[in-house]
Amino acid sequence: MAGSSPSPRESNSYSAWCYATGASRKLDSPENATQWLISHNLVPEETALLAHCQNQLTTLRGNLRAIFAARADSSVPELRALEGVNQALTKVPSAPLLRHDPQAGLHRAQQHPVTQLVEHAMAQIAEDAASLLTGDQAGLIARCEATPCNRFLLRTHARRYWCSTRCGDRVRAARPYARKQGRDRAG
Repeated sequence: MAGSSPSPRESNSYSAWCYATGASRKLDSPENATQWLISHNLVPEETALLAHCQNQLTTLRGNLRAIFAARADSSVPELRALEGVNQALTKVPSAPLLRHDPQAGLHRAQQHPVTQLVEHAMAQIAEDAASLLTGDQAGLIARCEATPCNRFLLRTHARRYWCSTRCGDRVRAARPYARKQGRDRAG
């Protein structure tokens, strides 16, 4: 059933925002984008994004959505989308540096200006999505069949058509209404 197995959003925390319509609100301003990155431990809490950085994130989200859509539709992804994700993957070094401070002791962290922090976060998001798109579960990527939902899910069961219980409930609730409308028109 829809609630029994993880959707890409549940199994892939970094790429969560590329699936959900609501995610666009989470990236609609530099402040909201900053909070989303902080909540997913992709940037330090003292980070404050600039509009340019927010635009980079929304562009990456669009590129990832295009690639997930192509995968779900068994079509060829746009070259522009592939190039955008590859740029995010290769833009920064992948290894966080070893740091020390009195409160945290030894720890690993990126110590860069805001733009480089965002590029590092984008590289992590792109890596997570690329791993899903090329891994064992890539063939399970499907579009949610509930209208107007634009999310993707991992179809881990043959009878799973919706990304969430909410979408499934909405479709099931609409069926009796559609039947009644059909009878009213025929009668």
